[in-house]
Amino acid sequence: MSLTSHLSAVAAWIVGVIAAGGYWGVMLLMAIESACIPLPSEIIMPFAGYLVSQGRLELFWVATAGALGCNLGSIVGYELARFGGRPLVERYGRYVLLSAHDLDRAETFFARFGGLAVLICRLLPVVRTFIAVPAGLARMNLVRFHAYTFIGSWPFCYALAYAGMRLGAAWDSDPRVKALFHRLDLAIVLLGVIFVIWFAVHKLRKARPR
Repeated sequence: MSLTSHLSAVAAWIVGVIAAGGYWGVMLLMAIESACIPLPSEIIMPFAGYLVSQGRLELFWVATAGALGCNLGSIVGYELARFGGRPLVERYGRYVLLSAHDLDRAETFFARFGGLAVLICRLLPVVRTFIAVPAGLARMNLVRFHAYTFIGSWPFCYALAYAGMRLGAAWDSDPRVKALFHRLDLAIVLLGVIFVIWFAVHKLRKARPR
């Protein structure tokens, strides 16, 4: 199956979950994304925004459901790192190319910036998915962790849903918008694949014995 076919299948499944579950579907999908599972929020939230443009959902509650999903999904990485500690992360982190050096840097970053690290990273693509792990290792206060996760995730979810809503308003009236929307989704996935490949090659080269 080609990359385009995979993208179409994932996008169709995302649309189906949101169409069937509404706000609960948005929350579920964003929880999966925040549990370190590669389900792109850059597809989830814009499609939720499209349903806002159709009058089926409301923008404020879509963003809120997405942010709450981020909180729920983050529990997995946070609690595993918090209770399993560094040995557990070092043992299984290699399967996601997370090295001891990366852990050292993450812990140093948290020691310096504390909760602000969670707040900032939740506004950024890719890294936002894994920020719960170093937060758990640093044993960040649970209430502050979830507060910063929600505060940082809400504008991220809102911005993506808003973009989807604006594009969705012209979806049926202008075929060029529909074509552009599909191209943007494909570009996001392609960039994600390129980043993952670069990241893997970079990590494997560092890990290779000299």
